[in-house]
Amino acid sequence: MSSLQTDVLVIGGGSTGSGVARDAAMRGFSTLLVERRDLADGTTGRFHGLLHSGGRYAVKDPPAAIECIKENLILRKVAPDCIEDTGGVFVVTPWDDPAFGDRFLAGCKNTGVPVHEVSVGDTLRREPRLHPGIKRAFTVPDAAIDPWKLVWSNVRSAQEHGARMLTYHRVLSLDVDGGKVMGAVLQDVRSGDEVRVRAEVVVNAAGAWAGQIASMAGCEVQILPGKGVMIAMNHRLVQTVLNRCKLPGDGDIIVPIRTTCVIGTTDVHVTDPDTSEITKHEVDFMLDEGEKLVPGFRQARALHAWAGVRPLFQETRAKDIETRDVTRSHALLDHKKRDGVGGFVTITGGKTTTYRFMAEVAVDAVCEQLGVQRPCSTAKERLPGSERGATYQLGARLGAREPLPQSEEIICECELVTRSHLDAAIARRETDSIDDIRRLLRIGMGPCQGGFCIYRATALLHADRHLDYATANHSLLDFLEERWKGLHPILYGDQLRQTRLDDWIFQGLFDVRHLPR
Repeated sequence: MSSLQTDVLVIGGGSTGSGVARDAAMRGFSTLLVERRDLADGTTGRFHGLLHSGGRYAVKDPPAAIECIKENLILRKVAPDCIEDTGGVFVVTPWDDPAFGDRFLAGCKNTGVPVHEVSVGDTLRREPRLHPGIKRAFTVPDAAIDPWKLVWSNVRSAQEHGARMLTYHRVLSLDVDGGKVMGAVLQDVRSGDEVRVRAEVVVNAAGAWAGQIASMAGCEVQILPGKGVMIAMNHRLVQTVLNRCKLPGDGDIIVPIRTTCVIGTTDVHVTDPDTSEITKHEVDFMLDEGEKLVPGFRQARALHAWAGVRPLFQETRAKDIETRDVTRSHALLDHKKRDGVGGFVTITGGKTTTYRFMAEVAVDAVCEQLGVQRPCSTAKERLPGSERGATYQLGARLGAREPLPQSEEIICECELVTRSHLDAAIARRETDSIDDIRRLLRIGMGPCQGGFCIYRATALLHADRHLDYATANHSLLDFLEERWKGLHPILYGDQLRQTRLDDWIFQGLFDVRHLPR
């Protein structure tokens, strides 16, 4: 078994884990980040893309609202390239209590969330597809955030400060000796090889899987996995984040993301975070709720459905608790103080919006365990790609491709991914998985869902990585099977026709079921 040595071992490659790795590396610790799959393949890459203002929690969960607005303002400064400043509006629909607006105003003011009541007429002019029967409207500084770009920017920064990364490495066990976690044994899920990592401190940032990791050290961390289903619609039906002005519920928010919009989200307790089936009832319910914000929503084309699992933390066991009632604030568990197990810290709960602050408090705990004092600078230093200080603008890729006569070959027309973009991503990622490339470039995420671009991308992956035919075929089939999970629940209307066309292409022309693997 090979071995590695590091000061800080970070388990979990989502927003929190990547933030911890960056913070620790910037404070001068040798740092190793490990993730059992690809970066942001878990909860971080499976939410609706909202940069919270805190308004959603201002009434029911004030501590979470305070954290959100504080970090919202910081991320706008240090990660603007990952953010589209859409703004947000909370509206009272005919199905909502108009009096709740007063509670909402008071909650926002008490938690520091900037809020303004605006006229219904101005709101409808700004969002003409919005339900004409709305009674009140309130603006807040919500925005859209690209989770994959955010995570990769953090990892790039961590690597610039000397951190290392191992994706597709799962934790087999934690090494515990004399009441202290000494490191972990990892397994490369692709090769089966094992590696032992020696670390001064292990940070458990595994999100919904944090309880499983903690149990390896004999510690109990009560995580309530809360499944949330989301649906991406083919058009950007709204330009602003729309929320219903009521206590948080299912299907009460629409977030504009790139050229699409996403409706979210359900909240159902599941026993296993790896099991997140999307049911027809959930899809129908979300589409019906969308009608209450945007009439005609159900007739729009549903592009893809997916589910993410929230890491909701409870210090004590509780029977029959509703996941909606669990705070969205973060939890830091110093297991040396809590359980008598040194060299081990868990950071869980929270939101992608608050990932930076969560990382800061986690690395503060690392410093305390190691008996050193090193200040955090992540609230001031911009992430790679955000040096100009400009937020993402819709149409940026299109603008970069015009005028068309000077454009190079386009591999993915839906997301305007060029051949040079794809070649650069393949070289940078050093991966044989098209799905990994998707998370970097959004290839295959547009209206055709990979129907016209993925066989082209496979050919380039085969050539650039010098893959044998079996590996290339395997990557193609894995991508198609993964996409199918999000298409099967929404097969109606235009998306059903598109999926049937894709089926003819891949099975009628390419006969993918019989490709040699």
